[in-house]
Amino acid sequence: MAVKLAGKVALITGASSGIGRALAQALAAEGVKLALVGRSAERLNEVAAKLQGTEALVLPADLSKPIEVTRIVEESLARFGHVDIVLANAGLYLPGEVAEGNADKWDEMLAVNVNSVFRLIRELLPQMIKRKAGDIIVTSSIAGHQVLRMEAVYSASKHAVQAFAHSLRRQVAKHNVRVGAVAPGTVLNELWGYRGEAEIAAKVATRDGLRSEDVAEAVLFMLTRPPNVTIRDLVILPQNQDI
Repeated sequence: MAVKLAGKVALITGASSGIGRALAQALAAEGVKLALVGRSAERLNEVAAKLQGTEALVLPADLSKPIEVTRIVEESLARFGHVDIVLANAGLYLPGEVAEGNADKWDEMLAVNVNSVFRLIRELLPQMIKRKAGDIIVTSSIAGHQVLRMEAVYSASKHAVQAFAHSLRRQVAKHNVRVGAVAPGTVLNELWGYRGEAEIAAKVATRDGLRSEDVAEAVLFMLTRPPNVTIRDLVILPQNQDI
């Protein structure tokens, strides 16, 4: 039987677009209070303005900076008192040949995709453990399950997140905290260079891509399972990307 989420508090990183925005919309519809994190205050405010029936805290932040991770946690707890759901979704995507790569850009990607995830969860875990309740879901990727040729560093970042989530889950299960990862294939949003609805619809029609909303619905399913059920990994692919 599905668990009701109304009244819970969720912190979503990368909430200004793509999967994060879709997650905000899906959870708002369930009556979840939201802390929305992203780089652009303008875009976050646009997302918040379209949410109905819930309370939303807008938190512009650059998650590549550790001090910013600490700040968004402090402001979320000051506003809501606790956080029930952590959706560590923010991420950067940088494919290419290693020999031609920009190491400074790799550092920025690893700071967001890996370090900010570790730090965010570390900051929020104590209050979950104290309350003996919580859900943590990280946005991984099919690249976290298979090493893709043109995504050496990106794949490495997602493998790191997968390893962290698996170990963390074993540590906190005794505290009634669930940990899972959702690993999509190609999602037709800005991260992958898709912006126009016509282009997105065409790819969906040929079963070559997912909508951000498809991933959000999968996460909602994970969150609403009974407390005795943990979905450890949910890999979600376009039908024609079964790699």
